[in-house]
Amino acid sequence: MNIFQSLRNIWDVPDLRRRILFTLSMLSIYRLGSHIPTPGINSKALVEFFEQNKSNMFGLVDMFSGGNLLNFTIFALGIMPYISASIILQLLTVVWPYLERISKEGELGRRKITQYTRYGTVMLSLVQSFGIAVWLERTSLSQNFRIVETPGWGFRLFAALTMTTGTAFIMWLGEQITERGIGNGMSLIIFAGIVVGFPRGVLDTYSKIQRGELSLITAIILMVIMVAVVAFIVFVERGQRRLTVQYAKRVVGNKMMGGASTHLPLRVNTSGVIPVIFASSIIAFPQTIIQMVAPTNLWMQSLSEQLRWGMPLYNLLYFTFIIFFCYFYTAIVFNPEDVAENMRKAGGFIPGIRPGKRTAEYLDKVLGRITFGGAIYLAVIALLPEFLITGFKVAPLPLIGPWLDTFLTNNGLSWITEGLGLTFLFGGTSLLIVVGVAMDTVAQIEAQLVMRHYDGFTGRGRRIRGRR
Repeated sequence: MNIFQSLRNIWDVPDLRRRILFTLSMLSIYRLGSHIPTPGINSKALVEFFEQNKSNMFGLVDMFSGGNLLNFTIFALGIMPYISASIILQLLTVVWPYLERISKEGELGRRKITQYTRYGTVMLSLVQSFGIAVWLERTSLSQNFRIVETPGWGFRLFAALTMTTGTAFIMWLGEQITERGIGNGMSLIIFAGIVVGFPRGVLDTYSKIQRGELSLITAIILMVIMVAVVAFIVFVERGQRRLTVQYAKRVVGNKMMGGASTHLPLRVNTSGVIPVIFASSIIAFPQTIIQMVAPTNLWMQSLSEQLRWGMPLYNLLYFTFIIFFCYFYTAIVFNPEDVAENMRKAGGFIPGIRPGKRTAEYLDKVLGRITFGGAIYLAVIALLPEFLITGFKVAPLPLIGPWLDTFLTNNGLSWITEGLGLTFLFGGTSLLIVVGVAMDTVAQIEAQLVMRHYDGFTGRGRRIRGRR
């Protein structure tokens, strides 16, 4: 069965058709709000300012808001406060016994944590929006070229109220999509904000080819690289280590239960895109603080320069943080001791491994090994687009930096330090989000089709696995 027949089957299922149309309508409302600006802002000055500061925290927030912060619309903060609140709640669940207890209360506990996440989102939105408003008042590209046209408490309060309300509305849209639509609403909102720039990027690339700024061969190479990277991401995101779990036979009443064999899937990339987001946020935070507090301090500006794309310190910290947060977040979402204990209570065991403590140690050992591969994969994908755009600067390296830079230049390897001159449409973080969300959504649609006795997108007997 071809994909066109599968697409036709989607519209033959009334409930699935209604869910997809509802999702598209909610995303349309989100994109409509992205064109409503917040009053009191000089948009031309703001665009020029962001071009100078796209590598710091504001560039990261702008990416997750789908360009709304750049245009300072009513959705300027995007969904970033909700992401931050969710991550904070997840971390607190591990260290705060109260949250750990209610997280194990089933549906009631999940609703309480969701409610706390909403409260945290509103609080973070108020703090962030007020801080951004105050900072924009104090920022100007020149004496007569200010970003805020009418500074004062009126602008601060109005901007904070507008952006907080916008974030709360986006949060509501995401929850409605999750409940009444198809796919994860919050992820789809981020997805929509990222892919909306794809047509513009294609048109820009086409214009460069026409003007002679980009050769056709280079454009083809770029397309091949993008397709290869996407295929690699799909391959790794679907990768699993499947551990055989055997359940012993037991008598329950008059029936013999158990005796079955199943698998415990351990994903190669258990932590998803969270480590990349954490690493980007931590590296971007010092740059943001430097621009706010000490924009004229030479030593601080030198540090800020070392934390820009392509610089050795940036690459080293980025790579290290991604690997660290892969292990850190995996330890939060997957507890080998709890899994081993649940298997023991259900009468399950891994062949050759004693139940209980030995099983937990074995799971921790296997998960540690495959997480290392997943961490390297995330780091490579995150750094690849930056390498294509700017290259890896080696001159600032101590002792051997100038010599290595001269050696590469004299031997025709300057592309390593200067990049390939390619305009990559998506950064590493964006690409991971786009591919991952697309896989999850397609997997949910296929599950709906198979449940109603239709073939999936890949034909009968085969299923597309999402990341979860």
